[in-house]
Amino acid sequence: MTMTDDQVAVPPTRQVLAAEERYATELAFLAAHDAGPRPPGWALTPRAVVTFVCGSGDETLELPKNRRGTAGDGTPARLRVAAKFVGERALVERCVVTLAGERGLLLVGEPGTAKSMLSELLAAAVCGTSALTVQGTAGTTEDAFRYGWNYALLLAQGPSRTALVASPVLTAMRAGRVARIEEITRCLPEVQDALVSILSDRRLSVPELAGTADAQVAATPGFSVIATANLRDRGVSEMSAALKRRFNFETVDPIADAEAETSLVRRQATSVVQRAGAAFGVDDAVLDALVTVFRDLRSGRSDEGWDVERPGTVMSTAEAVQVAASLGVAAAYLPGGDVLDLLPGHLLGVVRKDDPADHGRLLGYWDGPVRRRAEDGSAMWRRLWDLRENLR
Repeated sequence: MTMTDDQVAVPPTRQVLAAEERYATELAFLAAHDAGPRPPGWALTPRAVVTFVCGSGDETLELPKNRRGTAGDGTPARLRVAAKFVGERALVERCVVTLAGERGLLLVGEPGTAKSMLSELLAAAVCGTSALTVQGTAGTTEDAFRYGWNYALLLAQGPSRTALVASPVLTAMRAGRVARIEEITRCLPEVQDALVSILSDRRLSVPELAGTADAQVAATPGFSVIATANLRDRGVSEMSAALKRRFNFETVDPIADAEAETSLVRRQATSVVQRAGAAFGVDDAVLDALVTVFRDLRSGRSDEGWDVERPGTVMSTAEAVQVAASLGVAAAYLPGGDVLDLLPGHLLGVVRKDDPADHGRLLGYWDGPVRRRAEDGSAMWRRLWDLRENLR
């Protein structure tokens, strides 16, 4: 909620803001802070893009005195840039170098590893917008990568630039922006290959407009493509060798550090619950237990060295955020009892998404690490062990 001068609550008009709007102050600050060289068409320097994504750590950045006021009204003179992506800085640097070299970037990894978020952050920092996005599906056609037609205008006046409906990719080519393609391997191979000539020749032909100045669209400097693909998706289409050669592949791995993952889950879940109009009231101990369960089931081994049978479902950080947010909403709007009592039921909802046999694997986890931790004297894990019946 936002408050007016007379303290009347005004409902937000959108549930989620795009990265370029959510972090507009940071982007304006970084544009003024780093006046170094930048690739053609870029809103920030490559170094500033990395800082935007990874944060400035404990350092508070300060604008040079001769650049204060150049970023527009309201831009602070000093700012500590928050980290938005939890992962290796070297990975982000390689992604930025790929884009600066006008090479296609393909982010691959298991579901829920923040590939889409990283794609959005990079696009927002590089060109100021993350909106030029294609969602890949089995029903995606070449029009989503090339162009379509306004058939009313087409029938009335024939092929013309005004009748042509540009795809997000074509719009990015014209404007020198970054086009994002989500789940590219969900698209059929013949649709994927519409990108081959775009990424190699940096132009797109429009045969219907042959003989006019619009028969070919050349990419403006700054144009690039960021695509994402899940390693464990079912029903995906293999990319052709020709298309693979036009992308640099970068693997986004699950978060390695437990404390960093817990902090991210807390931060993201808090944001979700706040958007739902409530305060986040889940204890840190419950979040620690939640993240521990996810990490154990994801890796197949607990921190204590006990083997765990991994479920077929990907126990991603994104799923952990959703469970934590559900616990927070329940605590805010359906109070009564211990929120920890709700955890087994939500975990069961996660693991049963793909394979019914995962129910048994979750029970096996309860009979293994959960029971052992309870026997070691942990009150939290003892309570979870007592809740085993909630998994049946």
